[in-house]
Amino acid sequence: MRGEQLARQLLILQRLSTTPAGMTISGIMDLNRVSQRTAYRDLSALQLAGFPLVSEKTGEKTQWRLVDGFKPVLARPFHLAELLSLHMGQALLGNYHVTAFHSTLTNLLEEIETALPPETRAYFRRIRNGFKAGPEPAHAYHRFNHLIGQINRAVAEGRTIEIAYQSLKENTHTRRRIDPYHVWFKNSTIYIVAFCHHRDAQRIFVLDRISMLRLTDSRFQVPDYFDFEHFVGRSFGIMQGETHTVRIRISPAWARYVGERTWHVSQAVQQQFDDGIEITFRVAGLEEIRQWVLALGPEARVIEPVELRDRVRADLAAALAQYPEAPDRTETPYGAEKLPDTTIHDPQRRLWG
Repeated sequence: MRGEQLARQLLILQRLSTTPAGMTISGIMDLNRVSQRTAYRDLSALQLAGFPLVSEKTGEKTQWRLVDGFKPVLARPFHLAELLSLHMGQALLGNYHVTAFHSTLTNLLEEIETALPPETRAYFRRIRNGFKAGPEPAHAYHRFNHLIGQINRAVAEGRTIEIAYQSLKENTHTRRRIDPYHVWFKNSTIYIVAFCHHRDAQRIFVLDRISMLRLTDSRFQVPDYFDFEHFVGRSFGIMQGETHTVRIRISPAWARYVGERTWHVSQAVQQQFDDGIEITFRVAGLEEIRQWVLALGPEARVIEPVELRDRVRADLAAALAQYPEAPDRTETPYGAEKLPDTTIHDPQRRLWG
């Protein structure tokens, strides 16, 4: 298949770009677990794509290598794997389309590709089309380009900013003065981790909820004691709160799906006799992990804490109440209105109906 061919050829290029002495045909066969004929066909395809591959006979062995001094681009000494990583980075930033983060990388890739021979450029475009990043729920960040530029500048220059901000639980905007420590990308959302002068504590702000921003002349420095990884790592998602130990029993049917992923850095998984698992977290706040448990429905059961178990039970009862038993089929469903009879009884008119 075409995708498999490109993957094999990319692997050969990656190995040759870091192995100046080159590789034997048997080494290439072992690398991709292919026949000698397939290995030669891959080398021929790379040569046709414009890569300067040469073969040199040393004793009884023939070594294949890239010509001395070859670089995949002219302006910068990128390795072939690095070029693919840039392509993947552009795909992963797709949810930040038309922002400075995405457009800058797009411009860089276009600049790099103009320095490639036409055959090589076409080859890398085929490679790029073989690696995809799935879309996620996206924000309309093109509306915030000006704000993003100001925030980036504030973070880089260590400048305090004033913002008008509406938190999730508030109906009005409040004026905040914050020191932006970090711009944080998570779940296709842009967050600002900052010190809030109003709250006198570190807080996380959602870019979408900022309606006004002004750079000030006040300067700040991120405190030496502030550990970003520790600060964000305690929450199950974004929200902060009191730290809890959470134990959840996962059904055998969903044990593999849940157990094969790392949902939180504190995660510990224990296999059960019925082939289910018990998963334990140490997280800040219960709101986000409550939503996670509810999403698993009957496949998850909270063991502790009691507070979380009670909240999940109440949520499930409230959800069930929205699905009353189906009414008698002879009765008019709740909320339905009887519509007037619009049947056309005139035979002549029925022909044109």
